[in-house]
Amino acid sequence: MDQMTTRKQTSESSAAKITRQAQMLSAQLQSLRTHMYPPEAMKSLRTFTSRDVASMLGIAESTLRQMSLDGEGAMPERLENGRRSYTLAQVNELRRYLATKRPVEALDFLPRRRPGEKLQVIAVANFKGGSAKTTTTVHLTHYLALAGLRVLAIDLDPQASLSAMFGYQPEFDVSENETIYAAIRYDEDNRRPMRDIIRNTYFDGIDLIPGNLELMEYEHETPQAIASGGGRGDGIFFRRLGAVINSVADDYDVVVIDAPPQLGYLTLGALCAATSLLITVHPAMIDVASMNQFLAMLSDVMHVIEERGGILEHDFIRYVITRHNPNDVPQVNVVALLRSLFGEDVLAPAVVDTTAIASAGLEKKSLYEMARGSVGRDTLTRALDSVDAVNLEIFNHIQSVWGRS
Repeated sequence: MDQMTTRKQTSESSAAKITRQAQMLSAQLQSLRTHMYPPEAMKSLRTFTSRDVASMLGIAESTLRQMSLDGEGAMPERLENGRRSYTLAQVNELRRYLATKRPVEALDFLPRRRPGEKLQVIAVANFKGGSAKTTTTVHLTHYLALAGLRVLAIDLDPQASLSAMFGYQPEFDVSENETIYAAIRYDEDNRRPMRDIIRNTYFDGIDLIPGNLELMEYEHETPQAIASGGGRGDGIFFRRLGAVINSVADDYDVVVIDAPPQLGYLTLGALCAATSLLITVHPAMIDVASMNQFLAMLSDVMHVIEERGGILEHDFIRYVITRHNPNDVPQVNVVALLRSLFGEDVLAPAVVDTTAIASAGLEKKSLYEMARGSVGRDTLTRALDSVDAVNLEIFNHIQSVWGRS
């Protein structure tokens, strides 16, 4: 009996053990990040070759070369081998220059929204793990920025995977009152303007509002606010996010929200703020069954919100097939089932299951950041082709809302 008592007294409690292991892992992740991105431990974006830039701008490489020789637009760095190297900021400078020089083609070079075209707020949602929600979000933001749009990415997930993809480790780089919670919290004395919490990123054209565990405070405080009768008009819980996004609407063309993997108050706020909704789905029967529950719950809460005066009208709702293996017969059958049920609401292209995306994820990069040779050329090309096709269709939907097609 004395031996058992001694063992209990000296053994580590579960809470203490988890706390210790969390601290150990966090410190190791910080060390790895410092090793990967020295000396400032911040991410940077690769540069682009003349061929890359010509393709991005839709002009001939010879035209780009002549512009450089004539001193027109951004001046690239000349490498030791004589080749030209452009940063993304320089690519965007070229976009602005060409849009001014060729006004008839201005929208092709710089497709930003014009006066009268509404801000597009795209929520990426699903509460099934493994549906590639964050991967879809980061690839979409990168694609839109590379196309010349001004993008705001909002990390609503307390796990903050999107923030990590942009080089921010939540427990080290995101302090108290620096998430979206700071702008939508109920205590006015500590609330901050939206612009105060927006961060520039290493990816020209993309700003970020990072996330961390602080976001859970909103989930805890909202029931109390509802019970006390707090929140009216834009202050009601499902309008708060949309209201603060509207305060910075003039600064962006598209806002992309990485919603939490559960149907909580933050997710409901994202759905109400969104003008469009992307639902990611891995084409396996267990994932589709989980999505069915998600849709059923979503339907119920949407009706409740509408009864309380909320307006849920999205310009488009699309299902994004992710991690698809076209050689897997059961997956092919699931995709066929979804297309037969939902028709054009399922995006025509799908993101293929590929080691290139997994390899990029290990480096906290999107495919658009991967250097040629970092993975097999054919593997990277195949992966990029599928991701490009998905993002292009989403971009086309955005432009259609803007009345351009």
